[in-house]
Amino acid sequence: MKKLNILFASSEVVPFAKTGGLADVSGMLPRVLANMGHFVKVFMPKYGTIDKSLLKNAHKDLVTVIPMSDGPRTLELYRISDNNLDYDTHFIGNDFYFGRPELYRDTKTGKDFVDNDDRFIFFCRGILEVLKKIDFVPDIIHANDWQTALLPTFLKTKYVDDKFFAQTKSIFTIHNLAYQGLFPAKSFVKLGLDKKLFYATGPFEFWDKLNLMKSAIHYADKINTVSETYAKEIQSSEELGAGLQGVLTERKKDVSGIINGVDYQEWSPSKDKLIPHKFSSVNLSGKRMSKIELMKRIGLPDREHIPLIGMISRLADQKGFDLVREAGKNIMQLDIQMIILGTGEEKYHKWLVRLQDKHPDKLKVLLKYDNELAHWIEAAADIFLMPSRYEPCGLNQLYSLKYGTIPIVRKTGGLADTIENADFDTGIGTGLVFEDYDSKEMLAAIKYALPYYMKKRKWRKIMKNGMEKDYSWSASAEKYIELYKKTISSG
Repeated sequence: MKKLNILFASSEVVPFAKTGGLADVSGMLPRVLANMGHFVKVFMPKYGTIDKSLLKNAHKDLVTVIPMSDGPRTLELYRISDNNLDYDTHFIGNDFYFGRPELYRDTKTGKDFVDNDDRFIFFCRGILEVLKKIDFVPDIIHANDWQTALLPTFLKTKYVDDKFFAQTKSIFTIHNLAYQGLFPAKSFVKLGLDKKLFYATGPFEFWDKLNLMKSAIHYADKINTVSETYAKEIQSSEELGAGLQGVLTERKKDVSGIINGVDYQEWSPSKDKLIPHKFSSVNLSGKRMSKIELMKRIGLPDREHIPLIGMISRLADQKGFDLVREAGKNIMQLDIQMIILGTGEEKYHKWLVRLQDKHPDKLKVLLKYDNELAHWIEAAADIFLMPSRYEPCGLNQLYSLKYGTIPIVRKTGGLADTIENADFDTGIGTGLVFEDYDSKEMLAAIKYALPYYMKKRKWRKIMKNGMEKDYSWSASAEKYIELYKKTISSG
């Protein structure tokens, strides 16, 4: 197998910076690729929020100047190398752009930084300039979401005649099409490109605004997203396509989907250091014991013969909380208990607190994010509810499978690709899947599951089906290598 030079660019990477699932992917996939024998360089911004202890082994490799529309800006390049792998993490440093208390949002206004365009133009231009200085010629530049969208765009425009990149191909991964990098039309001049490229229906223009994601969809050699179903949905659905379905359909033959993987060193009940009792599909006793301790910790009465439904989520419409609210009264009438962990829209905060006050023995709402509790809930719950309006990939349903927590999901995106609808009587499937975005359908799925909870042999068969599934990163990484090779060999 030919060893590939892979540049992986992301605006957030675990353990250095995280606001969502992109960081988890960016922290795991490149490392697995390096472990497979490829030479991988990860690039991210050097944010002021990064824990300084994580940078104690960083080397300052160079200082250079990047031309920007408002004048030159200094770039400092830092590097952390893994001595066991051909794997480097590079940090693009500039305190003016990245030395701020949050990644994308101004804490003073509660809105995105007004200069996010400048910040990520600098980031993308800086990466391409730095590659030449450190003499690293990528076979593949793998860009992720709008913050790195200018990498494939610049390769085909500003750097199209640069011989250094003559053999470099690009892949652009869409983790969530809803966030596109939209800026005023006047921001186009900051790219330093021919003004003729900005025109109605062109690669940059979107309803008289600059759309960075649209440019990457136009210029990248291949486009992929984080599940096969989501790749189809964003081309065929006006809602999920978010205005770019036509652009994506034009590139139909170049669009594909690869499910994200799971780090089973962290998310596996037989290895999990954050849960009180480990367990496996062979011995499930630790799951019952973990449930007893969780109920004690959160203040719900332990009722052995009643299933516990868990939700760990952003409290937002996208995640299906409008359905949960519509069905809330009926759910509370069922013989269940429920725990919800997360934060989000204020309207759901207030409603959930009111519902909890009415049903203190059935519902516990924790309006925060707590990683340890997230692991506990996955380990202790009997059912995990994910009624998303759309879900590009989703990870919690994959965690739930491994922890023997039966998922109830809506048939969309990665949820459709990873959960096989169960028949408890025949013992097939891994969870329950409802099709329409409808609170009655969601409620019906919950009601269908409840009688089987007392039929332990049938319930455990579905649990074990899920626990035996393999969604490790190695399987996903193999598919990415196939995509890289296909991209490199394309014309």
